[in-house]
Amino acid sequence: MFRSVASSTLTLAALCLTVHAARAAESAPAEAISLSEAILFALKHQPEVLAAKARLLASRAAERIPGAAWRPTLGALAEVVGGSANNSTATVVSNNVLDLPRIGGTPVATANDFSPYPSTLVGIGVRQELFDFGRIAAETAAASALAAVDEQRARASRLDTVLTVTEAYYAVHAARSVLQVATQAEERAQLHRDYAAAGVRSGLRAPIDLTRAEADLTRFAVSRIRADGNLRVAKSVFAAAVGVSGPELDAKDAQEVPGNLPARQVIQARARDADPVVRGAIFQARAQRLQTEAIERSTRPNLFATAAASGRAGGAPASNGVVPEGNGLLPSVFNYSAALVLEWPIYRGVTSAQAEASRRKELAMLAEVDVARQVATTRAEQAYRSFEEATSALDALARAADAAKANHEQAEARFTAGLGTSTELADAETLRIGAEIELAIGHFQVALTRAVLARVMSEEP
Repeated sequence: MFRSVASSTLTLAALCLTVHAARAAESAPAEAISLSEAILFALKHQPEVLAAKARLLASRAAERIPGAAWRPTLGALAEVVGGSANNSTATVVSNNVLDLPRIGGTPVATANDFSPYPSTLVGIGVRQELFDFGRIAAETAAASALAAVDEQRARASRLDTVLTVTEAYYAVHAARSVLQVATQAEERAQLHRDYAAAGVRSGLRAPIDLTRAEADLTRFAVSRIRADGNLRVAKSVFAAAVGVSGPELDAKDAQEVPGNLPARQVIQARARDADPVVRGAIFQARAQRLQTEAIERSTRPNLFATAAASGRAGGAPASNGVVPEGNGLLPSVFNYSAALVLEWPIYRGVTSAQAEASRRKELAMLAEVDVARQVATTRAEQAYRSFEEATSALDALARAADAAKANHEQAEARFTAGLGTSTELADAETLRIGAEIELAIGHFQVALTRAVLARVMSEEP
């Protein structure tokens, strides 16, 4: 019985969690730290928290992209072109950095001329957005909503880290309590074994009492060794959860578990409204709605100013027969331009289809919000019931431990007086150890369920 109970502490120490191996921290804390110190250190060094912060910074940077459209665009261009030149003395390759008006023309040819003529062009220009009719504002709002989604993900990462550290912290204390129980049981078994040996030597005890006492001593020694190993495992899990570079980390200053809880309805309301998953789903749906609006506004007019200065020359003869110096190889003809441009993509079928698809995604994401709220409410109910069960069971476990201790003391007194057998004493010892270990696990379950409740309510440390 004791072996099965003691082996359960391995699962207790592992916390039923999957903790990623933490990277080496810049400075490791002391060998034993308190819960508040462990949480603070983990929030600064845990890779998952740092990765979430990096994603949030990236989203904040992306949030500034649409607004950059209000900045001027400056570009330069240099070209050397060879080819036929019908109706133009300067051949310009299409570009996206410079706005150049068409200047000049060749004579209208009655027959195609496939003779090659050189053409050169250098220029510099600037474009400035003047009025966008709300398009940039919609794109900025959509990017801000997406950044808010990553902010909620970062918040969820912090809350999960706090929960992981808290569970690991209390698991260390629970494993230490189990080790204390096992150590005390081994010490008592040693006394019983010595007493039985003395009784056998004096002829007051049968040899079977000594062999049974030796077997119990060995069994309890093995249990103590396993409990010590489970404590080492719990410390290693705690170290990984906190994010230290060392293989183990001890927990000090056993913190009392807060017992006061809000009403059940308040817990569920907090879970529905404050859970990062729920809020992230809300912001995701809002971002999709704003994205739909940005797509629709992309067909609005756009007013901008553009200016350019250029030098050009074409080797083909112009309508007046003049060929610039250099025969088109030297951009010696200077031109400048300035313009106000109003463009309006009145209708684009692709844009309309994109807007419709975005509206459908928005409806799907609104449905995901309802799913997230339902999941959060269910988790809150489960956590609340688990905490109630753990706190209610703790009183019964304490009474059971007291009764088992009293029963063991009575059996020990009977054995010392020669009225009880070693089997009776061993059964009482096993009952006591089991009850004390169950009490230690009960304390851990109260701390664990309270930490889960704090996570459900999104309580920040």
